Amino acid sequence: MKTLKLHIYIIAGLFLLGACKPEIHTPKPSAGSVDFSRYIALGNSLTAGYADGGLYLAGQQVSYPSIIGKQMQSVGGGTFSQPLFNTAQANGSGYLSLTGFNADGTPITTPVTTNLAIRGVLPVPGFGNVTLYTKYTGDINNYGVPGIKLMHITYAPYGNLNGYFERLLPGNAPTNSTTYLDFVMSKPFTFFSNWLGNNDALGYATSGGAGDVLTDKSTFAALYNVLINTLTAKGQKGVVATVPDVTSIPYFNTITVAAILAGVQKANPGVKALYINALVSGSTYAPRAATTNDLVILTFPTSKIGQPVATPVGNLPYGLTPYTPIDNQYVLDEKEVALTEDYVTSYNTTIKSVAASKGLAVFDAYTFLQNIKQNGLVVNGVSVNSNYISGGLFSLDGVHLTPRGYAIVANEFIKAINDKYNSSIPQVNISDYNGVKFP
Repeated sequence: MKTLKLHIYIIAGLFLLGACKPEIHTPKPSAGSVDFSRYIALGNSLTAGYADGGLYLAGQQVSYPSIIGKQMQSVGGGTFSQPLFNTAQANGSGYLSLTGFNADGTPITTPVTTNLAIRGVLPVPGFGNVTLYTKYTGDINNYGVPGIKLMHITYAPYGNLNGYFERLLPGNAPTNSTTYLDFVMSKPFTFFSNWLGNNDALGYATSGGAGDVLTDKSTFAALYNVLINTLTAKGQKGVVATVPDVTSIPYFNTITVAAILAGVQKANPGVKALYINALVSGSTYAPRAATTNDLVILTFPTSKIGQPVATPVGNLPYGLTPYTPIDNQYVLDEKEVALTEDYVTSYNTTIKSVAASKGLAVFDAYTFLQNIKQNGLVVNGVSVNSNYISGGLFSLDGVHLTPRGYAIVANEFIKAINDKYNSSIPQVNISDYNGVKFP
């Protein structure tokens, strides 16, 4: 009898535990207060699906807007069309492939140069050569154009100077005069995402402050107001993203001053410092010893260090004396970092202010990517961080994202939309998307 009672208590307890099991409620997909029937995406290379140093079909197919567009279909969204390269020219502009590792663990990347979509090169006097790509003539929802800055959106000749934009236009360079903003507005839409503005700071940063300039703050503000006023002129709703902190990407955090110096000291313990040509003020530069606050770019050819360089006082080792500092284009020095961050802060203040005035959703990419750099991220049981290759977030160029990275960003855009407009667009499962492909 005692045993029977014990069994009854156990069975009752199991029923009780089953009754108390928490329920997981998944919201029914809903558009909330938004019409998603025609969603368009504005932006640059990140919006286009650029990855591994190039724009190619496999990257386009997992662009964050295409992921968002598919998820929107459950809440009334229509077809999301992209200017895809065809399968015969699937490698587009060409890109980098990871083909192995050196004995010291450094990656070996190889350019993919077959099945490209390049139709020619146009020399533009006073500008340089413009690579032209196979034209796309279908419908477009993804208006991402690699290389475009906010300051280009109203510039009529831009369709002759950027091959990625030129391929979308009906005319051939150098006859184009349609601005990017007019092109985007040529067909009605109901909802938009906008991630323009990154290149207004990124170009300066990735050139080590030597090959580009930061867009003037007031010019950025004026153009951003023009852009958003135009996009919302008929009451359209949308989501915008802030400009990321350039110091959060592996392009500036993989090859470090400390690592280079440690490698040199293995062969020559007497070396005490690396030397760079650093910003003093304005446009004045002077050599000084590098510190950990100076950011060496990912593409710096480390084999140059120590090579003899002819100087007025004889041959001296590159990068190891004040007479032979590392060239400007390879280092974003501490003052250039501070200058870039100051401009990015101003740009983001503008973006948030304009978005608030129009009641738009905001994805704070600046804060999000900073947090990943500092703390990493675990989502759907998958861990990612900002480390080059192993982190899973950034592609082989150290700037653009992997398919997994684009899926994570798509979910952040979706969260911002859902929070602002009381919608319930379902998110994607991050584990369905890969990081860097290993050989």
